[in-house]
Formats: sequence, C-alpha cells, structure tokens
Amino acid sequence: MTEQQTVQIAEAKGRPMLHWVGKRPLDHVTAYPAQLVETFNPTAEETAAQGLLFHGDNNDVLAWLLAHGYRGKVNLIYIDPPFDSGADYVRRVELRGMRRLKLDGEPQTLGEQIQYTDIWANDSYLQFMYERLLLLRELLAEHGNVFLHCDDVKNFLLRSILEEVFSGNFRNEIIWKRTTSTGLAQKRCGTIHDTIYWYSKSYEYTFSMQYHEYDEEYLKRAREDEDGRLYIPIPTGNPGPRPNLYYEYKGFLPHPNGYKWTREKMERFDQQGRLIFPEDKTGRIQYKQYLDEMEGVKLQDIWTDVPAVNPVAHERTAYPTQKPEALLERIVRMASNPGDLVLDCFVGSGTTAAVAQKLGRHWIAADINKGAVQTTSKRLQTIIQEQIEAGAQPRQLVFQTSEVSEDLGGLAEDAPPPAALSFSVYRVNDYDLQIQHNEAVNLAVELVGIQRTKTDTFFDGTLGRRLVKIVPFNHPLTPLDLQLLQDELSARPDEGRDVTVVCLGKEIAVDAWLEEYNRHRPVNKIQVIELRTDQKYGKFFLHQPAQAQMRIERVQTSEVFEVDHANKTGPGGKGSTSSKVPPETSEVLVVEIEDFISPTIVERLEMDTPLFKAQIPDWRAMVDVVMIDTSYDGEVFDIALSDVPERKDDLVEGRYELPAPDGETVVAVKIIDMLGEEVLVTAEV
Repeated sequence: MTEQQTVQIAEAKGRPMLHWVGKRPLDHVTAYPAQLVETFNPTAEETAAQGLLFHGDNNDVLAWLLAHGYRGKVNLIYIDPPFDSGADYVRRVELRGMRRLKLDGEPQTLGEQIQYTDIWANDSYLQFMYERLLLLRELLAEHGNVFLHCDDVKNFLLRSILEEVFSGNFRNEIIWKRTTSTGLAQKRCGTIHDTIYWYSKSYEYTFSMQYHEYDEEYLKRAREDEDGRLYIPIPTGNPGPRPNLYYEYKGFLPHPNGYKWTREKMERFDQQGRLIFPEDKTGRIQYKQYLDEMEGVKLQDIWTDVPAVNPVAHERTAYPTQKPEALLERIVRMASNPGDLVLDCFVGSGTTAAVAQKLGRHWIAADINKGAVQTTSKRLQTIIQEQIEAGAQPRQLVFQTSEVSEDLGGLAEDAPPPAALSFSVYRVNDYDLQIQHNEAVNLAVELVGIQRTKTDTFFDGTLGRRLVKIVPFNHPLTPLDLQLLQDELSARPDEGRDVTVVCLGKEIAVDAWLEEYNRHRPVNKIQVIELRTDQKYGKFFLHQPAQAQMRIERVQTSEVFEVDHANKTGPGGKGSTSSKVPPETSEVLVVEIEDFISPTIVERLEMDTPLFKAQIPDWRAMVDVVMIDTSYDGEVFDIALSDVPERKDDLVEGRYELPAPDGETVVAVKIIDMLGEEVLVTAEV
C-alpha cells in the first residue's frame, strides 16, 4: 500500500463510562504506509509468518495492522504503557569493555539517555489510552486476551476505560509483588506492587491453568501411607453451598456446604483407598492428595514468586521499566497456545517479543522510541541465533516434516518449535529515525536553561520570570501554534508573565503575527527562540555524525579438498583411502572496520569531565552492534551478519569474512553506537 487508508472502528458501548475533558469517540483512523527498513533472516526461510517490529507511534502501527488483514487475528495482547508517573525514564549508558578504566575515580559512562517521557495532562493521558484500547479491541481475536500492566497512579481510571471497551469480560486483577524494598516512603505505606488487568474479547477465551511450587510449610503436612507414597490430607467439603452434593456417606455427616464430588465419585475414591475416615463419626472425611500427582499450587491473583529483573541477569538490557521474562512467560503460557499471535505495542526492551519467540508464538512489537526498537532487534537477533545453533526448525517446517498433529502431538509446551526464525523492521508514517523527540526536548531545555514544570498541563517550564512553551520539533512554529497559546493565556486572566516559545524553525507568517500581537500588549508578550538560527543557542544543531573508516573487498581463497574414493566428502573430510584434488578457488568478502569515532560520545565524556581530554583506547568501546548486508538494494537492510556482543564487557569483532555473492554487489555495513546513533557505510565490490 502506497497511499493512506481510512479504517472504521466500532463504538465502545460498555458501562460504566468514564468522562473527561476532551473525550472524543474514535469511529475511524487513518492508516499510513509502512516502509520496510530492515530484515533478519539467517536461515533464508520462506515464510510470511515472521516476526514484525515497528518503529512509530503505535496509533499509526495499529491502524496499519487493521488495514492489512490483522483485524480479529491477534490472540494475546500485553501492554506496559506509560503510567502517567510524571517522570522522565532514562537508561544509563556505558562504554563497552571500559569497566576498569575510570575518570576521576568514576566509571567511564555516557550519563543518562531519555527513553520516553511519562508526563501528561490528566485528560490527554486518558484519551491516549482510550484510543489505543479501542484499536487493540479491533485486532483481538474472539477467543483472545488482553493484559494491561499499570501501577497505583491511574489504575482505577484505566479499569474504568477497560470496562467501557471490553464490557463484561473482566477476568482478573492480578497483583504482582515487584520488589521487597519500600523505597523512600515516609508518610504512607511503601508501594511494592504493580497491577495487571486481564480482560478477554468474549466469554469464551484461551486459558491454560498455571501452577507454582508449594511452600515448605505446606509440604511439612505430608504423610506416608502404607505403600510409602507421600500425600497431603485435604478437605472433601465444598467451599460454597452445593445442595445437590449434600448427602451422608457411610454414616459420616457431610460438610455444611456439601461434598466436592458426587456420590459415585466419592465411592470410586473410596475403592481406590484415597479417603481418610475419622475415628469420630462427627469428624470430616479427608482425601489423599499424593505429592507425585500434584502439579503445584493453582495460580491465584497475587503473584509474589516473580522477582524483578536482577541487575546482573543475562536478560538485563539497562532499559527503564524492563519487565522480567518470567512474568511474561507466565502470561504467555496461561493465555495463548503455541503458534498464536502475540502483540505488544509498547514493547520497550522487547521482553514480550523475546518470550513469544522462545515459546513458539508469532509476535508483533512496536514502539515510538528508537532506542527501544534497537534494543528489541538486538535481543531478538541473539535469541534466534541461539535457537538456530540449538537445531531448532520453524513450527511450519516441523509439522510439515513430521506426523505430529496440530495440537502439538506430544511436543512439550516447555519447548515448542519457534513460530519463525526471522523478523522484519518497519517504519510507519515515515517516522523520523534520526532524532528522538523526547531527548531533543531535554537537550534543548538543558541548553537554554529552562526550569521544567511538571504540574502545568500546557507550559513546559520557566526561563527566569517567563513561561516557556516548547513547540514539537516535528514541525515549524506556525500562527496556529501561536493562536493556541493565545487561547490558553486568555483562559488564565490572572497570569501576568511573558512567554518564551522555543521552536526548531518558524514559518514566515509568524513574524507578522507576533508584531501585531505584541504591539499593544502590556503583559503576556511572546518572544521566540528559534534553535535553527539563534546565535546564542545555535550549537544545539551543530551535530557531528559518527564516522567509520573501513576496508571492504573481495578476497580470493583456495581450499584443498580430500576425496574418499568410496565416498566424496567436503573440506577436511576423511575416508578409508583418500587423495588430494587441485584446490578450488572461491571468493569471500572481507569487511574490516579500521576506525570509528562518535563525536557525540566524546563530547559527552568531555562534558562530564571538562579537565580531562577524553581518550578511548579502543574504538570498539563506542560500538554496540555491527550488522552487514552483502547485497544492499539501497532501501531494505537485509542482515547477513550480526555481531551482537553477549555481555557489556565484550567488544565487537571488527573484522568479518562472509561468502561473496556472484558478480558485482553493494555491501552495506551498519554500525550502532552506544547512544543508538546509526552509521551506514556502503561500497561496491
């Protein structure tokens, strides 16, 4: 699809209905084109069922999915959206392999990088979530489930919206004990839990009971019967009134609520020797629950056995708000089946996609943040490579080449085949990959000296005694922006401060508008700081991109083959008798990165330690990932080789050999530095 499309959205009719200022129904959305920018397909599998990773506003991503046949096709949705916490979420960035190198006694770090801003005017947050939940409902299959992860700030409002969108299909309010630390709470109880709301699309929904281990105190109740088997005596009474199960058995009075089972089933358990009869006729019959038959404690709605991500865990990505794989594994196993489609449109560090990949589910992931997309891509590349090395085959191929049935036919749920061993990265609505708006705003605030105000629903902060409004950097300042500003000031008759507007650029008509507005106005005068041209703040846009020096060439290689006279083998093959044949000549591509420099990284280091001229002994410390495409078409980057170091202290290799395609080709090398900036170098060979 090359043109935008209008997609219809059904009305929400649930009750109760939450109302807020500016609430708008969503009866249609516009679906913009999606541009394929990267593929990872190490086995060259031919399948349309690969993973999909989207970079863009999830409102646009969900609209695109609806326009491309995914309506009613998603089996499980998990989202961990912004919580309206009033905070900027950052990740701490460090150079690779530099833990032992310190500056002024401190580790050599690049400081903190904003990943997303969770600061909203209350009503805009509710509208934001309302629209996305309506779109998610359209994508959800009839037997599908949706899980919304939140904290105690807005959970009561989010549940009201969920009731309106998924009316009558509430399943559970899950309490996850995420920490044992009470933090800095002094005048209230410490908050140590998150809330996960579980709703389904309809009354019939996918569910597989999950279990967790019994605690030691419970197991101490175990007894040994005559044949040596351990069992726990459990009550036979029903927890709720069941008049139809109220009967006397062998002279023993029933529980006031009746028994758990019918008389026929009670007799069968008696014949099996599984009933324990008390000596006193007034006592209650008990049932022998053998330990070797127990799967564990049935999952309840309070989860205390899943800890947060350990700081030294292998899955740790340093991404803020990262959720543990064990938490997502429980949800994915409970609410979907192998081969199902799982969606997360606030994917963050990629945990949902990672777990879906490991558990044999198809997945779709999306995020507006460039760092999140890079982190998720890197994480999925590593998982897929590990699956390939372990001999995994995609689910479709497993079922085509075996006699097992579609219900897994004996394949363990613990290790289902992967749904696919590839994924593609798309950019929706031509979303700008070169600048993270949130971080750009933060840098502008720091540069100009703005004091951020997180309680104001319109203005971003103050500069001296002036109010400050930052116009989004994705468009120049227009008279419409100024008119909205004037309307806001008109609604604040007691506000006497002047205003500074910070923008990337401005339209020509802005100057005439400002001159007319400021001419006879004693208060609320408007001044503009245009970052693109302002002499004082112009350094904000003196960005020097990272650069790489490298050697890319074809190299002739010769391999000597041994031939078994009974059976021909490959290089180095062995046979009972063999002889050498003339060497075969082939070509390989040699890609060697000779040097790499990121002026932004160097500048950050010098900013933190102005008396120290930053010296980085190995350029690889600045590099996070190296990817190579041996047949680049100028549009889609097809990853033929991916160098993703396993640990933080590991470095990329820097020199690579790959099979050379026949004839001339364009080799592209993509280098991503530790701040997420991408460098693309191409060469014809």
